Amino acid sequence: MEALLTLWQSTGVANLTWREGVMLAVGAGLIYLAIAKRFEPLLLLPIGFGAILSNIPVAGMGGPDGMIGMIYHVGVETGIFPLLIFLGVGALTDFGALIARPSTLLLGAAAQFGIFATLIGALALNLVPGFDFSLSDAAAVAIIGGADGPTAIFLASRLAPDLLGAIAVAAYSYMALVPIIQPPIMRILTNKAERQVVMEQLRPVSRLERLFFPFAVLILCALLLPSAAPLIGMLTFGNLLRESGVVDRLSRAAQNEIINVVTILLGLAIGSKLSGELFLTPQTLGILVLGAVAFGIGTAAGVLMGKLMHRMTGGKVNPLIGAAGVSAVPMSARVVNKVGLAENHHNFLLMHAMGPNVAGVIGSAVAAGVLLALVRP
Repeated sequence: MEALLTLWQSTGVANLTWREGVMLAVGAGLIYLAIAKRFEPLLLLPIGFGAILSNIPVAGMGGPDGMIGMIYHVGVETGIFPLLIFLGVGALTDFGALIARPSTLLLGAAAQFGIFATLIGALALNLVPGFDFSLSDAAAVAIIGGADGPTAIFLASRLAPDLLGAIAVAAYSYMALVPIIQPPIMRILTNKAERQVVMEQLRPVSRLERLFFPFAVLILCALLLPSAAPLIGMLTFGNLLRESGVVDRLSRAAQNEIINVVTILLGLAIGSKLSGELFLTPQTLGILVLGAVAFGIGTAAGVLMGKLMHRMTGGKVNPLIGAAGVSAVPMSARVVNKVGLAENHHNFLLMHAMGPNVAGVIGSAVAAGVLLALVRP
């Protein structure tokens, strides 16, 4: 009987707590959303499975000595995984639209307003009983407004590692909901005539301009905001691999094998932070609410800047492209194109929206650098 009792006490059923049960269901829910609804499946699927593995009783897979815990230590605590993903993003991104119309940098910058507005909102939540966000926590939560998953993970791992799981889930969930969240905001803030504006074709961009661009961005970052250099450096290096035309093997590796392997490991590592003790708290609910607010404010700020550019250019800029200033590449640009086509069947805005879209990637990295420089954990 003692042997049977010992065996029983070693089973998962005997050691399963309600928190672990809830988180197992959360993990299964993320997997369902990834497969059935196709919500950011590349990340939500491994994150969901990582959540299940890390909440198996007794196994301890999410702990410091567990498999997923060690992956987290090696890749997320050091910041290596988000940086490698930025390398792949740079290799996948065509900055031609931004180079052809540099003014769209303003749209990417305006869309980052949601980050700093949410920083204030997170600190204001401390007035509500049950919430206790430090300045570091609030900064890590606010970056969700940039709609850039790797940047959110990089900053959270530096400033608020205990909130990493909730921040990552919120960031990628709202990125997946771009087609639902953004169109109503775009329609409320613009009138029909503005949405019907057909923009002129972008000018051709020379190969020399494409080669010079990553160096220009990196030099400006080094001179003005060195704290953002890790993110901007890997982004520009990946883009240089793409545009140089002499290292196709390295460019393809960054676009495919490297980013795919890192995505799998990153998702599992984030799952290690989805334990019941860390996730089932009032702060998590606050993060989910603030993430939606941040994303909405960022979209609205981008559209309002687009309206300003529309007036300053005499109606040559369609303000809808401002919504693509959030860095959900290329989903938000596709949403802008879809809304534009719904108003005018000859209104193809995809390439015009890619300018502020990739500017948003740079903008979110710069915002993360600003927060790292100003806020210390």
